[in-house]
Amino acid sequence: MTPTEAIVVAQARDRRRVVADLITLTKPRVVLMILVTTVVGYYVGLAGAPDYARLVHLLVGTLLAAGGTLALNQYWERDVDARMERTRVRPLPEGRLAPLEALLFGTAVTVAGLVYLGAFVSPLVMLVTAATTGLYLFAYTPLKLRTPLCTIVGAVPGALPPVAGWVASREAFGIGAWVLFGILFLWQLPHTLAIARLYRDDYARAGVRLLPVVDAEGTSTERQIVTGCLALLAVSLLPTLIGLAGPIYFVGAFLLGTAFVVLGTRQALTPSAASARRVLFASLLYLPVLLALLAFDKV
Repeated sequence: MTPTEAIVVAQARDRRRVVADLITLTKPRVVLMILVTTVVGYYVGLAGAPDYARLVHLLVGTLLAAGGTLALNQYWERDVDARMERTRVRPLPEGRLAPLEALLFGTAVTVAGLVYLGAFVSPLVMLVTAATTGLYLFAYTPLKLRTPLCTIVGAVPGALPPVAGWVASREAFGIGAWVLFGILFLWQLPHTLAIARLYRDDYARAGVRLLPVVDAEGTSTERQIVTGCLALLAVSLLPTLIGLAGPIYFVGAFLLGTAFVVLGTRQALTPSAASARRVLFASLLYLPVLLALLAFDKV
């Protein structure tokens, strides 16, 4: 290989690395979950036949807006990420990307997603998504260093994607949209607290004031996990009670919710890393199964 060829190969490798790191900034697995909840909101909200072109536009715009927002979040939290073992290998803490690159990329992709939604789906969907972005970046992100209430604040933007999906299908809000919001909102409480319980020392080292960090005895943390599971069980039954889903969903939601409550209660009675990990794994299984049941047994 000649020196010129070696330089070309190295430049191509660098470009691939930069592209891979930029994609990493968008947290693809989180974006996938956002897309799934958005699709469920769209499908459950349908009163007639689906408009597949509109759905594709909804997914494209949501993908861009969500990915850009998560990239901007990593830009704002790069110093915090550098102090935690679980995040210090991300592109910004390791110096594989310059902060300005992440800022420009995240801003451009987020704006593109919002404009796309406004142009090809509807202004109302764009507004819901813009609210999601604004709350996540300018409320939840800074509050993580100030108060344990950040978990509750952060659950709001996390619960808005199915609302955007519902609005895309009906061009209006409705009780069904807020029931979906409630399910996603409450699910995040035990899910997030279980993660915080597992990585409490890491968060404390970075100055992130999640509840398990400031709650030395763990009493409040365990109580909120159980409370969140109980509230989720109750709210998860509402789709059948308001006529969105049938009896199969109701039975499935009851069984799933009961199992979640049992695991949360076990964590409260005998707190341990193993119990918290079981709550986390249960939350990761619970949500996709519940949403699948809701889509399957939609009235």
